[in-house]
Amino acid sequence: MEKLDLRKIYAHLYKASAKKPALVEVPAMNFLMVDGQGDPNTSPEFQSAIDSLYGLSYTLKFGFKMRKGIDWTVMTLEGLWWTDESERLAAMTNADEVAAFLAASKGAWKWTLAVMQPDVVTPAALGEAREELQRRHPEKAGLEGVRLERFEEGPAAQVLHVGPYADVGPTTERLLAFVRENGCAPTGRHHEIYLSDPRRTAPEKLKTILRHPVRRA
Repeated sequence: MEKLDLRKIYAHLYKASAKKPALVEVPAMNFLMVDGQGDPNTSPEFQSAIDSLYGLSYTLKFGFKMRKGIDWTVMTLEGLWWTDESERLAAMTNADEVAAFLAASKGAWKWTLAVMQPDVVTPAALGEAREELQRRHPEKAGLEGVRLERFEEGPAAQVLHVGPYADVGPTTERLLAFVRENGCAPTGRHHEIYLSDPRRTAPEKLKTILRHPVRRA
């Protein structure tokens, strides 16, 4: 049995310090992705997207394990977030302003949810997994919206946020300040990597990596 230890291979990207942000280089990686819009706290579409991503991720994992002798640990959920006014966030220098921006008009936020996959996963394998999962669970909706995408962020800054998802404002401001102090400018979309399971973790102990792609200013 071949075991692909994705968490070990990409350890520097899925671990971060809460004390000090760091610059990282994020290579191209495979992701299952699904797009949507709306408040994650109330949107049925958001929960459906999570269910589809994990359902397909585990179907792929067990399919490769049974038929190919290849196994891996299913990776954690990630999210790209933006609005039509995302450029305002990059220019903010006040923690309260950042927090207010992140909290306001949650229904206007657009998102791409993602789960990283090993390179052995192909579009054909995804198609087979989708058919298998739909056959076993015909009531599932939204599987057709999931795609396999090769995604590369390149240079980025990241930091660990510990606490409720709603309180990421000050940590985001600290990350953006670090970016500017290092002669860079934020670019691309705000990226969150959810290391904790909110169903089993107290809000004050939730761990989330906040990442933002950067370019030299």
